[in-house]
Amino acid sequence: MSGIPLKPVYGPEDLAERGWSYETSLGDPGQYPYTRGPHATMYRGKPWTMRMFAGFGTPEDTNQRFKFLLASGQTGLSTAFDMPTLMGYDPDHERSLGEVGREGVSVASMDDMMRLFGDIPLDQVSTSMTINAPAAVLLALYVAVAEKQGVTPDKLRGTLQNDMLKEFIAQKEWISPIRGHMRIIRDMLVWCTKTMPQWNTISISGYHIREAGATAVQELAFTLADGIGYVQLGVDAGLDVDDFAPRLSYFWDVHNDFFEEIAKFRAGRRMWAKIMRERFGAKNPRSWLLRTHAQTAGVSLMAQQPLNNVVRTTVQAMAAVLGGTQSLHTNSYDETYALPTEAAAMLALRTQQVIFEESGIASVADPLAGSYFVETLTDQVEAAAWEIIHKIDAMGGITKAVEEGYPQREIARSAFEFQREVDTGRRAVVGVNKHTTADDGDNIPTLKIEHATESGQVDRLRAFRASRDAGAVERALAAVKAALRDESQNVMPPIFEAVKVNVTLGEICDLFRSELGEYRDPAYL
Repeated sequence: MSGIPLKPVYGPEDLAERGWSYETSLGDPGQYPYTRGPHATMYRGKPWTMRMFAGFGTPEDTNQRFKFLLASGQTGLSTAFDMPTLMGYDPDHERSLGEVGREGVSVASMDDMMRLFGDIPLDQVSTSMTINAPAAVLLALYVAVAEKQGVTPDKLRGTLQNDMLKEFIAQKEWISPIRGHMRIIRDMLVWCTKTMPQWNTISISGYHIREAGATAVQELAFTLADGIGYVQLGVDAGLDVDDFAPRLSYFWDVHNDFFEEIAKFRAGRRMWAKIMRERFGAKNPRSWLLRTHAQTAGVSLMAQQPLNNVVRTTVQAMAAVLGGTQSLHTNSYDETYALPTEAAAMLALRTQQVIFEESGIASVADPLAGSYFVETLTDQVEAAAWEIIHKIDAMGGITKAVEEGYPQREIARSAFEFQREVDTGRRAVVGVNKHTTADDGDNIPTLKIEHATESGQVDRLRAFRASRDAGAVERALAAVKAALRDESQNVMPPIFEAVKVNVTLGEICDLFRSELGEYRDPAYL
């Protein structure tokens, strides 16, 4: 899918012509450069985390889904937020109309966060939150709720996506211009490094880059370039690279091209190990590890013959496991229609459990190692990704490249080419342009979010605001504003204090808009 030409058969000569050797090109699992995985025994020592993405409606709705998934064998929580939350608006804002709780859970206040994690001991679970532009506020809310449970920040385990570079590249959920957001991320890196040693401050995300139309090579290159940008941000803030790099993680898409996806995972680990040891001089081997979460490709799911999506998800999940992921979400077959039903989410989780318990592919670390084809493809994917990274370096780094629209244009071109191949029939999609039937759609049940969700959240938020200490809120907002205006101040402490006196997400994000400006996409094509 990346345009790498394939031979009909591969043999020893394909490795010999590049001077391939086990010691220098591959190595053992758990050893530099980690091509074969970050751990010596891989899944025999510990299974990957089965972390199903969940979030819809009210905090109570999602809390019940969390408990259902935990009871079904899920081993980590992953939180999806609705569009108003992702964009930094409270439910009663005019732009939130019709979107509250629709594509994720609505969270705007301390009250919402307490209801979301009610009766879930935060010192016993690992929680991932897919949030970016307002990430500082959601993290502060999570820490504040944990403290109410008697759990100190140093005990919390989990991951914050907090990847604004990929937002400007692909997903387009932002508040302020890129450099304002990078300043906030810098402050979060510093604060979390000192306060939350078990927390993954940034999940550097290729997923949304791929979903926007990038090839596997582009996803790998742009995402590692983002990672380089964040590491440089921390170093420039005065942090020792080994103090924060071990808490960075990655998040990859897993698409249909089975062997290319496996090669992408293997090449990515090798590249990141070299970047951290050779470019940044990291001394701690944990800083060299590319620890990764993966999610099957939402963009590959089709509305036509939706049960075929179960098969697609299974193939993609197996590629992620054979590629050596540490955490995995499997998409539900009904997600082209709506957020997944409980039954569809259960089937997606069971897909992972069958792979782990029954297929045998988790019994051996990197079982495809030494394959003439897989090793050749891994080298080819790596070489193509390095070409893009070197081009970004020559442009002055990823922030400059994004400001000039380079990744955005390249992804738009790839998306256009892919769709043209599908439309002309040169690329087969089963049930869409090949093996179609007269009735392509199945009558499947879908999850429906009632309008009462929105009205209930609005009413509850207004009552929450009315019960606050207005003076404390005013002082807290003034402190956040002062920190945003003063580059020498870290914005996290005043944001944390603000949520504790019941300042809402929208009120803090409005300060981002007023003090850092609002971003308008120039729509690079």
